[in-house]
Amino acid sequence: MARSFEVIEHTADVGIVARGDTVEDIFAAAAEGMLSFIIRGEDVRPLETRRRTVEADEQEGLLVAWLNDLLLLLNADAFVPKDVQVVECTDVRLVADVRGEPVDPARHRFRLDVKAATYHQLEIGRENGWRARVIFDV
Repeated sequence: MARSFEVIEHTADVGIVARGDTVEDIFAAAAEGMLSFIIRGEDVRPLETRRRTVEADEQEGLLVAWLNDLLLLLNADAFVPKDVQVVECTDVRLVADVRGEPVDPARHRFRLDVKAATYHQLEIGRENGWRARVIFDV
């Protein structure tokens, strides 16, 4: 099974279920799912790579911290992620290479303002591979 995500219905917010063969897959698929709400992937070029390291006390917190770190990269550093490659992922630490480009107001058309990944109904587990459910505050 390749990694993937699906959009799920949630009152007033948006969410995804990410699936993959490994934990690394679901962390990458969750990032791709969140980014799909924000901007069309085909509008972003992979011009630069930025290494990100995120730590938390447990796996669920790591997923939330990782996704919120990507939002920080976009909102504070004006860098639009296109795709990610998870290099290392334990229950408490993630290292990933994020490819993308600086925000270009002439080319980038943002769709939805995702404010944060939340702990609301957050789940990580095994179900025919790995699965993660994440709700985003918009």
